[in-house]
Amino acid sequence: MPSTPSFSAHTAPVTSMPFPVLSIAAWSGTGKTTLLTQLMPILRNFGLHVGVVKHAHHSFDVDKPGKDSYELRQAGASPMLVASHQRFALMQETPEQQEPDLNHLLSLMLPHAPDLVIVEGFKAWPLAKLVLYREEVGDPAILDNAWVRAAALKAEDKRTLRSDVARLDIDDIHAVADWVRQWALTPCEVNA
Repeated sequence: MPSTPSFSAHTAPVTSMPFPVLSIAAWSGTGKTTLLTQLMPILRNFGLHVGVVKHAHHSFDVDKPGKDSYELRQAGASPMLVASHQRFALMQETPEQQEPDLNHLLSLMLPHAPDLVIVEGFKAWPLAKLVLYREEVGDPAILDNAWVRAAALKAEDKRTLRSDVARLDIDDIHAVADWVRQWALTPCEVNA
């Protein structure tokens, strides 16, 4: 029987966004980032504008000590936005927050009008999921989550999946990309 998706009391289900949101879920070491870096150019070639939200389980900094923006943020600027003709970065300190609020992060994507937002991490959130699974990495129970829409496995992995879960070859990036494109363009799957 599929497990019921769980999420913390401080999170809420993803509210209706005007774009589909797909979670790429896998155990650490399965190859999520590798798959995404291969997937992004293919999706772009399909004409899709794709945003990504990546969850980090540790402190990180996109700025460097000695830079004006770093010094201003350390002095108390919050948020701190640094911009050039090539890119901009908005840094917001969140010391009181235990975990990031995915609904808030997705709302930051609204002005960019993506065709699809892929979420890496946030495994416990109630989102449609493409699960990457390798037998040598992690627990196969990840495949039983009720939010799983597709599972990318090694071709020789013949384990039984729910009938409503698409089986993909984890080593066939074009098949994975085709599935993601079809899923993103299917209106009934938005945030479901």
